[in-house]
Amino acid sequence: MTNRKIAIMGAMPEEIEPIIDKLDNVETMVYGANKYYEGSYNGQEVVVAYSKIGKVFATLTATILIEKFGCDTLLFSGVAGAINDELQIGDLIIAQSLCQHDLDITAFGHPFGYVPEGEVCITTDVNLRNVAKVVAKKKGLTLKEGVIATGDQFVADEERKNWIGSTFDADALEMEGASVAVVCNALNVPFFILRAISDSADMDASFNFDEFLESSAKISADFILSMVDELER
Repeated sequence: MTNRKIAIMGAMPEEIEPIIDKLDNVETMVYGANKYYEGSYNGQEVVVAYSKIGKVFATLTATILIEKFGCDTLLFSGVAGAINDELQIGDLIIAQSLCQHDLDITAFGHPFGYVPEGEVCITTDVNLRNVAKVVAKKKGLTLKEGVIATGDQFVADEERKNWIGSTFDADALEMEGASVAVVCNALNVPFFILRAISDSADMDASFNFDEFLESSAKISADFILSMVDELER
């Protein structure tokens, strides 16, 4: 494909630094109280940014990447906590769909995660998921595909984790993906969410997260850049 402009997004500096390090001709622009890094990767035009943590900042950054910089594809690289017992630290999961686990207007008779004229879960782009599977096969990696739950909480509680898993049939949880999904879905931009597992979202989550954030982010970033290569074949 030609004339594609790819947005690569993370929530924290650690999640995008391994990507920026691989770019050529990087220029930094400050907009909306955030930094955006424009450059190229093997000839492909990309714009990279970290949003800061949480749904509001992620919404702002995703919107700017699309509306201000004209990106027509969005790839998100980051880390997540595991809900599914089959997921181990360092494993990769791609979102088939995403939901907001902390969105609650059940008092009005709606299910958790739903608002009128919205959806409980938003599905990611199937073509980008297929590209990810090609990359995984070439790298000899196993990808889990499932539901990722998003909320403005760092979950480090077994009971909360289990509730999210059972309520949304979720496999992993994080703090930005579903808000990116809302933006891209509304603006008709294909999007993809990749997470490397950094913790088990239980009482040991804070310890595990600090220990494995950097290494997990590098795994995720390397995969995203391989997808950029594959998209241009």
